[in-house]
Amino acid sequence: MRYLPLTSGDRRAMLERIGARNVDELFRDVPKDALNAPIDLPAHKGELEVERLLGALAAKNRAAGAGPFFVGCGAYKHHVPATVDHVIQRSEFLTSYTPYQPEIAQGTLQYLFEFQTQVAALTGMEVANASMYDGSTACGEAALMARRVTKRGRVVLSGGLHPHYAAVVRTNSELLGDKVVAAPMDVDGKEDLAAMIDGDTACVIVQNPDVFGNLRDLSPIADACRAHGALLVAVVTETVSLGAVKSPGEMGADIVVGEGQSIGVGLNFGGPYVGLFATRQKYVRQMPGRLCGETKDAEGKRGFVLTLSTREQHIRRDKATSNICTNSGLCALAFTVHMTLLGGEGLRRLAMLNHEAACKTADALARISGVELITKSYFNEFTLRLPKNATEVVEFLATKGVLAGVPGGRLWPNDRQADNLLIIAATECVRDADIDAFAAALEEVL
Repeated sequence: MRYLPLTSGDRRAMLERIGARNVDELFRDVPKDALNAPIDLPAHKGELEVERLLGALAAKNRAAGAGPFFVGCGAYKHHVPATVDHVIQRSEFLTSYTPYQPEIAQGTLQYLFEFQTQVAALTGMEVANASMYDGSTACGEAALMARRVTKRGRVVLSGGLHPHYAAVVRTNSELLGDKVVAAPMDVDGKEDLAAMIDGDTACVIVQNPDVFGNLRDLSPIADACRAHGALLVAVVTETVSLGAVKSPGEMGADIVVGEGQSIGVGLNFGGPYVGLFATRQKYVRQMPGRLCGETKDAEGKRGFVLTLSTREQHIRRDKATSNICTNSGLCALAFTVHMTLLGGEGLRRLAMLNHEAACKTADALARISGVELITKSYFNEFTLRLPKNATEVVEFLATKGVLAGVPGGRLWPNDRQADNLLIIAATECVRDADIDAFAAALEEVL
């Protein structure tokens, strides 16, 4: 049993050492009603049998690369160069964990420093941390950081913010007694958030491009936030958009958070992903998570260390800025490798390929009778209003081998106006044949 390192003799010796006759006696203080009932699992099998069984289960999933794929809403199918997987699977990266001992973790610390540099440059901010769990938890942490900076307890959420991100903010902030105010669902990106800001507002959280794909100019809302002493938190779920769209920092954001999955990290049936978090230098001591800094060793050589580490498991844990215990190191490395391969010019080209694919897809689908293109200004994601229930349409298209996007009813199950909305993403992986198949199947079901 190679997965169970202790032999029966090992267990017996351990029980004898602590004075317990058997395992039941070891756990005698645990009430029986607190123990889980036995799990109904098949009896043990040989390795070959297990591989066959799990392979059959895995075959029931449909991979994103198995056919036309237009799903987005915070997780995007992009091409990941083979170099990325090759580098992150090197043993020194794959097995390393905590970089608390800089004398033996310079490689890990350096790539985290490079990652921070790239994220700061992409977002137009002055400092970035060494990553968060994912975009939604980074968004929740941004609201908590704004609370610490402004000493206020009111959070305003845009109606174009991804509902899952909004849910994390509510979970974090409302448990602290803060008030979370959400604007109505904003399909066309025309909401007036400035009117929702008052003297108690800690921050306004706006997504760009928003969950419906709308591109927004954040400058007016940034000005309104400054006028009231509030912070503007910009959310970016599609990082590739930063190769074509003005950065949130240039538009006046105080904190930028996002999901870095688009660069270097595959869809992986939902994770793991990598959260981005960047801010202005003056707020650096309130920034959650790890921060890598550049320094010099005793011989004057360049080196890297963790810095400003007021974290919950440290000796100053009472002053911790966050309960985030770790960072998504391996995914951050994948991001850094892919971003290094692309460079600035490569990212701009990739962004243009995405925008071209979205334009072609939107044009083809909008020509179908009864289909309305709602999103007027977009990057690689847009929203259609269909004459039928979007969930039913998506299910039908799946039978035709087309994964057609995310129906609005899935994200807003209690809002009937979302039932006919279909959110579609088209990346560089979309081919003309995929668009044709999508359009033909959609025309058939409608």
